[in-house]
Amino acid sequence: MTATAPTGGTPEPAPETGANTTGDTTAQQPPAAAPAGESERGQGFWSMVAEACGVAPGSPLRKRLVTFLVLALVACGATFREAVFDFVLSDQRTAQANDSNKKYDAEQSPFTVSVRPEENEPNEWVMVLDRTLTDDEIRKMQGSEDVFSYLKSLGGRPLAYASFLEHAPERYAQLTSSGNQELSDTFTMTVLSTRQNSVTVNDWKVTDLTCRESTAQTIVALPPQGGVTYEGVRLHLPPRAGEPVRTDDEDGQGEPYFAGGLIEVGGGQSAGALRAEVIAPPGKVCEWGIKLRYNDNYVPDGRWVQVRNGKGEPLRIRSESIPAHPRQKWVFGSVPWTACHEKSQEDMCLGV
Repeated sequence: MTATAPTGGTPEPAPETGANTTGDTTAQQPPAAAPAGESERGQGFWSMVAEACGVAPGSPLRKRLVTFLVLALVACGATFREAVFDFVLSDQRTAQANDSNKKYDAEQSPFTVSVRPEENEPNEWVMVLDRTLTDDEIRKMQGSEDVFSYLKSLGGRPLAYASFLEHAPERYAQLTSSGNQELSDTFTMTVLSTRQNSVTVNDWKVTDLTCRESTAQTIVALPPQGGVTYEGVRLHLPPRAGEPVRTDDEDGQGEPYFAGGLIEVGGGQSAGALRAEVIAPPGKVCEWGIKLRYNDNYVPDGRWVQVRNGKGEPLRIRSESIPAHPRQKWVFGSVPWTACHEKSQEDMCLGV
């Protein structure tokens, strides 16, 4: 116990700690603690952010906040700068991409061409074989319900009677020297292009024509009963002036095809195709090539291109006529089977 001595009086004892007292005296209480975990979590978050931004652990909170804000502004500024650059350079990049696409497009082949012999059975036809038929084959042929397919299975090559161009100009002859209707070796020519821009084929010419005598020995004919017309083009070997000509049954029949007709491919256009009737010289087998003339955005004045096959070699097309002196010659259709090599003066035999 301690005591305080008042002036002029007897010392009074001091109250003991923890004793009950009366009057205005109150007991002192410890300060209230902050809610557990809140301040720790706040400091922990900013500590992680500060450390991620390169501020040493334990730095004042203010320094951490300032550092974070500075880095955020820098990041936003970089993003804004990139956006400005992209906006300013977008037109230039678009122009460069367009130039690159045009260069690539111009480097592609303007078109590819495929030639496929006609496989469907024409209404009237002549089949050419390189050998004579045996007696057994003749019996099967005459008893067959599908003579065309049977003869093809024996190696026969079909020729079609050329379209009769009823509306062609008089100058365009359509008959052989004997007055018979001409025969054609028919194929379909398909033109394709992967160009983004359109390609226009506007002319064609025969190249490197070579012919020899036919060595075929047999022909079997289903002659026409009247004129027929097929949509497409026709040309002779060697070509006559203005060929190929139109065979369509419409205005312009017998006129030069490329005088007004075009083959347009590329630029989203579908493939262009032509049915071509090729009339070889009587008794001849010929081989020949094709050059096509085209123009597009890159070659506005036009250019001639030699058509090539899949191996990159000049395409060769084989076209033939019937042999001049076959050993066997059969005719059928509106009359019973007739062996014209034995009955050459029969009416049916004179038209073949």
